[in-house]
Formats: sequence, structure tokens, C-alpha cells
Amino acid sequence: MGLELQYKDGQTPLDEEEKEGLKIKSISTQGELDEFEQLNIEKSIEWTIRTKLSPERILTEKFIKDLHKKMYGDVWKWAGQFRRTEKNIGIAWTQIGIELKNLLDDTKYWIKNNTYLPEEIAIRFKHRLVSIHCFPNGNGRHSRMMADIMMESIFGNEIFSWHQSNVVKANETRKQYIKALKEADNGNINPLIEFAKN
Repeated sequence: MGLELQYKDGQTPLDEEEKEGLKIKSISTQGELDEFEQLNIEKSIEWTIRTKLSPERILTEKFIKDLHKKMYGDVWKWAGQFRRTEKNIGIAWTQIGIELKNLLDDTKYWIKNNTYLPEEIAIRFKHRLVSIHCFPNGNGRHSRMMADIMMESIFGNEIFSWHQSNVVKANETRKQYIKALKEADNGNINPLIEFAKN
């Protein structure tokens, strides 16, 4: 029997080939998958703490791929590899590399020129990164961790609280998060900044 995943509001369905990339064949439920992913993500957080992270290293395609692989590499064979399928969200997969380079260049410019406050730079980066949707799955958690890494390693500030909760679970907090993302899609970044800070 294959893995039956229950997709919640705002999550990206995997195609059959992507589901085949599951490394742990005993996983059969969404709950088990969430647990294994969470364990993997905790290991990736330890890696970011132990690793010397400079702005020059963080704001690269290589780091973005490496972080995704650290977050999901124990669970998915395709972790750290850009998606090669169209999704219900995100840009055309053939444009990922180009749009990511534009985002990285814009972000370096914002930092160098103090275009926005640090928290707004990190959240603008997070929002555009999740909008590009580089990977088959895990883009939301990955983009939130990137924003936290930027806050800590680039700006020397505290990481965001993200409502001190798991915004992956379908609940009121997730609804607020999705609403804030949609506001950002429409050009109003402030609700997403506020969500990240509270």
C-alpha cells in the first residue's frame, strides 16, 4: 500500500514519483511522516547552530539547497533538489533558478543599502522564497528557517517566534499564517511580519 497523504489548506500535493522518493518505507500515515520530518528538521537546526554562517554563504543557491537537504534528507531522496513538476503554487519549475538568483541579488541589495528594516528584509525574502516554491515539498518550513537564519546570522537579532507553534498543523494559527501569506501576495507584507514576530 502506498503512502496516503492528507493535504491541508496551503500544502502542496506530491505527485506519485515524488511520493516514491520516501526513504523510510515503513511510513504509512501523514502523522508518521510529520514525526520523521520533525526529527530531521531538529537535526538541521543543530547543524545551523554548529556551522559558521556568513551572509555570503547564506545568500546562495547552494546554501538554500543544502539547508533543504539537511531538513529533509533523512526522509526524502529528492531533498535539496529543485522540483521538476508543476504545482498548484509557485512559478514554472523551469524558472526556479532564475527567480531565485533575482531574489538573492535583491536581498543582497536590500541589506547593503538598508532598504528595509532587518525583520522586513527577512520576511520579504521568506515570502518570495515560498512563492517561488523551489522544492516538491517543505517550502513553508524551509522559508521560515531561512528567515530565522537571516535574522540571527546576518542581522544578529533574535529569531522570529512564528506564534511559538507548529504552523504545519491545521488550526487557527495556520489559518492566520495562510491569511498573512495571501496579504503579502497582494503587496501588504505587514501582517506576515506581525505574524512572524508574535
